[in-house]
Amino acid sequence: MGHNDNRTQMIDAVAPLDAWRCCRSVGSAVTGAVRPRRPDRRFLASLPDHGLPRGTTTVELTVLAQNAKSVPTAAIVEGIFAPRRIESAMMAFVVRHPKATFLVDPGICADVEGQVVAELPHILRLAVRPPKDIIDIRESLHRSAIDPETIDFALPTHLHWDHVAGLLDLPDLPLRLHRPEHDWAMAGPVAPVGGVRRAVRDRPLDRYDLDGPPVLTFARSHDLFGDGAVLLVDLSGHTPGSIGLLLRTERGPVLLPGDAVWHNLQVEELRQKSGYPGILADNDRTETWRTVHRLHAIRGAVRIIPSHDHRAACAWHDDLHAARSRQS
Repeated sequence: MGHNDNRTQMIDAVAPLDAWRCCRSVGSAVTGAVRPRRPDRRFLASLPDHGLPRGTTTVELTVLAQNAKSVPTAAIVEGIFAPRRIESAMMAFVVRHPKATFLVDPGICADVEGQVVAELPHILRLAVRPPKDIIDIRESLHRSAIDPETIDFALPTHLHWDHVAGLLDLPDLPLRLHRPEHDWAMAGPVAPVGGVRRAVRDRPLDRYDLDGPPVLTFARSHDLFGDGAVLLVDLSGHTPGSIGLLLRTERGPVLLPGDAVWHNLQVEELRQKSGYPGILADNDRTETWRTVHRLHAIRGAVRIIPSHDHRAACAWHDDLHAARSRQS
């Protein structure tokens, strides 16, 4: 990696994180807390809005049950101290389309501590260790009364352990992956940590490309079913092939951005992730920062539910049940 390359790379558990990256991450967190990265107003103003796709088909979005842990806000969102703490979780989702039912970001397997966390470098365990009462993917599905046999495939937003480790408990479930993301994680010289390759290999795989037109502020898309109800959009930066799912629901458009942002406070306040562990997690900090701008620009038009924003996920769940109660 060149000295002027702003990209970082998650490394295999057999190799220690280098001291330079660790020091840079911690130093960046301290500096960013005092002087957070300034928004690029020129880039923000230059973003075109290509609008939403037309159509009438809708999908149903279910937020699967998960427990959260309280973390300092400044450890998630650079330079933000109020509220003092926020609830962070490792959320998974189920999307029901008339043609298929699929699982988004199945991140937690049974014995996640022994199967996954034990493989992480110590400096990452400090920041990302899940709570003791974490709910594995099969139990999450059970609590939502969803039979795993009714799931047609899994579609991760990206290939980090906390978005695919649950696949270890679903060994025969087919997988759909963005081609560049698959190439980076499975064929690159260094694997993402935490058993990602174990979770992905030896299962039916369908790779796709972002071969569709721009939508909203995103340059590329892929229409999963050809009716505009599920669009996969380019959110590269956190990983080379990170995507978001733009869903047309009966209650309006929803975007699942994975880890493009960790919390909606980033979107609202236009802030990047804290340097620790952000520098260790984001493959390209500059491109990730541009993606935050793209999300900020559409925040009034689309409901955004980041994978680690427990409050945003629970709000969708609660609003959905309230709407159903009013209808019954």
